[in-house]
Amino acid sequence: QVQLVESGGGLVQAGGSLRLSCGASGRTFSNYRMGWFRQAPGKEREFVATINWSGGSADYADSVKGRFTISRDNAKNTVYLQMNSLKPEDTAVYYCAAGGIIFYVARTYAYWGQGTQVTVSS
Repeated sequence: QVQLVESGGGLVQAGGSLRLSCGASGRTFSNYRMGWFRQAPGKEREFVATINWSGGSADYADSVKGRFTISRDNAKNTVYLQMNSLKPEDTAVYYCAAGGIIFYVARTYAYWGQGTQVTVSS
């Protein structure tokens, strides 16, 4: 089992920045691909970003490419999502997940956090 806890969400104006963190405990964190997903009201959960076990490879949804950066610190068992140039359409609950097989498909991730709310005002 891996337990995941997100933090860092909040209310920010359009154009601003937030940094989300996801702390992991349980099984060896560095074994897992990590991902960030988000879910807006009335919408399906969608892929945002993913990073491989070593941090050497990352992929992003087209909607966030160039604005968001995913990173990880295996010594601290933590994955981060730096979000810059935020837009109102980025408003959602953001979830971190561990163990993805197909990195952009939510159902292939084995472990999930409880989510953190990000609200971007216009």
